[in-house]
Amino acid sequence: MPADTLTDRSAHRWLMELLDEHDAGHRLLHHPPEGRTAQASALRGHPLRQAAKCLVLRVAGGPGGRHHVLAVVPGDRRVDTDAVRALTGGSRAGFADRASAERLTGCVSGSIIPFTFDPRLRLVVERDLLDEDEIYFNAARLDRSVALSTRAYRRIAAPLVAAIAGRGPVQKVMTP
Repeated sequence: MPADTLTDRSAHRWLMELLDEHDAGHRLLHHPPEGRTAQASALRGHPLRQAAKCLVLRVAGGPGGRHHVLAVVPGDRRVDTDAVRALTGGSRAGFADRASAERLTGCVSGSIIPFTFDPRLRLVVERDLLDEDEIYFNAARLDRSVALSTRAYRRIAAPLVAAIAGRGPVQKVMTP
């Protein structure tokens, strides 16, 4: 979805149309508004490891110059920014600012989906997340989530799959 069309259609609508178009067999879950992964997972009733936690990173340096990556990791893991940096050939990587993340994804913070509709945003998914039969994520809204088979997700999103999640305590993402 080109950034200039975000005002024409919501990311939620784009997502629903994409899943319907690909006959993804997803389930749409309604719940109280929640953007924190652990709390949203509890509301949806699934293990945290099945949550597709989506974080926008800014990578600088390397052959591509500055670019952005949508890193998707299991909800019980943290993104390894060094792994993303190395994978994409950058010299530095860190979290994108909230405004950039929301502009590139068309989603408010806490509701970012594991799909990219903007060619400036590269999608990279932790390989361990795809070991799950089903993943859950907010549906570009804080009050709705999607349950989707990983087979359908991989077929539709066609992500770059790599080891980008670290072990250890999950970091709190601080936004300005």
